[in-house]
Amino acid sequence: MSQGENRRRIGERLIVLQVAVIVAFATLGICFWVLQIVQHDKYEEMAENNHQRTLALRAPRGVLFDRTGKILVENRHSFTISILREHSKDLERTAQLLSQVAGLDLAQVQQTIERHRGEPSYRPIVVVEDATLAQVAAISARRLDFELPDVRVEEVPTRKYPTDALAAHLFGYVGQASESQLGDGIAQGDIVGQQGIERIYNKILMGEDGAKRVVVNSVGREISTLEEIPPTEGRRVQLTIDYDLQKAAEAGFRHAGFNGAALIMDPRNGEVLTYTSLPSYDPNDFAAGIDRATWASLNSDKLRPLQNRVIQGRYSPGSTFKIVVATAALEEGLVTPDHRITCNGGANFFGRYYRCHLKGGHGSVDMRHAMEKSCNVYFYTLGNMLGVDRIYKWAEKLGMAGKTGIDLPNEQESLIPNTEWKLKRTGERWYPGETISVSIGQGQVSVTPAALAVMISTVANGGTRVTPHVIKAVDEGDGKGWAPSPVPAVADKVAFKPDTLTALRDGLWMVVNAAGTGRRALIPGRDVSGKTGTAQVISNEGRARARGTDRDLRDHGWFVFFAPRDNPEIAGVIFGEHNEHGYLGAPIAKHVIETYFAKKEGKPLPLLPEQTPPSSTDEDPDSPPALPPVIVADNQVLPPAVVPAIATQ
Repeated sequence: MSQGENRRRIGERLIVLQVAVIVAFATLGICFWVLQIVQHDKYEEMAENNHQRTLALRAPRGVLFDRTGKILVENRHSFTISILREHSKDLERTAQLLSQVAGLDLAQVQQTIERHRGEPSYRPIVVVEDATLAQVAAISARRLDFELPDVRVEEVPTRKYPTDALAAHLFGYVGQASESQLGDGIAQGDIVGQQGIERIYNKILMGEDGAKRVVVNSVGREISTLEEIPPTEGRRVQLTIDYDLQKAAEAGFRHAGFNGAALIMDPRNGEVLTYTSLPSYDPNDFAAGIDRATWASLNSDKLRPLQNRVIQGRYSPGSTFKIVVATAALEEGLVTPDHRITCNGGANFFGRYYRCHLKGGHGSVDMRHAMEKSCNVYFYTLGNMLGVDRIYKWAEKLGMAGKTGIDLPNEQESLIPNTEWKLKRTGERWYPGETISVSIGQGQVSVTPAALAVMISTVANGGTRVTPHVIKAVDEGDGKGWAPSPVPAVADKVAFKPDTLTALRDGLWMVVNAAGTGRRALIPGRDVSGKTGTAQVISNEGRARARGTDRDLRDHGWFVFFAPRDNPEIAGVIFGEHNEHGYLGAPIAKHVIETYFAKKEGKPLPLLPEQTPPSSTDEDPDSPPALPPVIVADNQVLPPAVVPAIATQ
């Protein structure tokens, strides 16, 4: 090879080397430019995070008070144990060691970590919500030994509910926000209301979290605090509930020995004084994260303690519905209060004999005495005269159709049938024979206890259908004190004829104060008025076939009431689930009414009396009218499937 050719090759190699050096330096220059200029803020923040950490400070939720200022729901301090992913080199090792030290189930810890993998790495993974002091001490000791530098123990506010589960379905409970709740100021991991007041007023109660910026060393230990923004507590809320009346109602149910529901309110403005649904649950179990065993137990319990019976349970109203039928007949001008009907123990309608609950019959009775004695034949006749559509019209006016509008979540609609409803639902026309059962609150009538409370309040106050509500005032946090909560608009106003209101009040007063079925609510001088109702849940034939499940087949009992008779101040409903007798709810109402007036007059609160057995003059729902296999209605034969159960009192 010639010397010239060697020089040429060396020159080519030098050129390649020069180009490579230029490209390398250009690449380095671009990288430096990107790192130092384009992404300066990002990498500066990452560098800062190597020795700084921002910690969230959970805001306490707003405290709930009763109408007199007594604290009902507040906050307590608890400890959470979290894993800091941004400082964890080996999450698997951390999970194993944490499980051993804190006595946790490794599989559950791993599942918790897996659920949160998609979240930003700077957000801690909460592993234990309400840690015991032993767990806190064990974790803290390991952190001092640098064994668990990526595990954090934090003191946080946690909800504290009454220990006796008082008004649990009213308050509801809190828990970590679900996917569907994220947004509108709610982030993953936030504690939000899940049921009851906690849910419907979550925005007011939630408050705003604070933050603390701290300096940490290479192993994640906090050295000093750079900045702290304190959390803002949620607003304080005053409820319409009266603590002593709530206690009286729940004690009354325990004393009586059955479950059910009670909604008692001020009929003048719709303020709810008592809200009870039993059986209940302990919302404290949810406050710090409910464990699987407790959750499974609540969901599998045959008594359904998670069901809010006041607004989610729907039942036949039984003879309490006779108030609606009486109102409709009087307002439509079909009868007067003095209209008399003879009851011989039953009557024929559309080829079928319908029995009254009193075998010998009530004789000739007017409307007041028919209400007092709860004569089925009288109201069968009125129902037949009215027809189902006019019954529906007045049931709706009195608040027994649809929803009451109470400010609580998941309210169910009450159902009052009419011809249009049946045609849409089944494609069949309404048979007049079906109206007979509807007229005494059976058949396809299905209402919530809340609807009955609104109905009796409407009658009590003279025709104004108020909307029940549970919030009285809110502390806006501006130092000006409590701001009254706006009262919901009146849902409807019925201009009762004077004779209608007088007849209703007379009849309902006689139920309690004369020879009626509600005498156990009698309070001398208080003029308590009311109506009992007992509703079958199955026909007599069905009951006979379904042996071995007696409890679930027993009748439901109702008692609606108000006091005093003129210018009422308190009204409501007592529902006894499978308690068989409507009049058994009357003593609960009596105890609440006595408590109400004792508080108002500054007297000692009453005690529950000893239980007394039913007397022979009490209503006897143990012999309900038998149901035949078929009925003939308007020349049409109806199969047993459409034959509704017939109520007693």
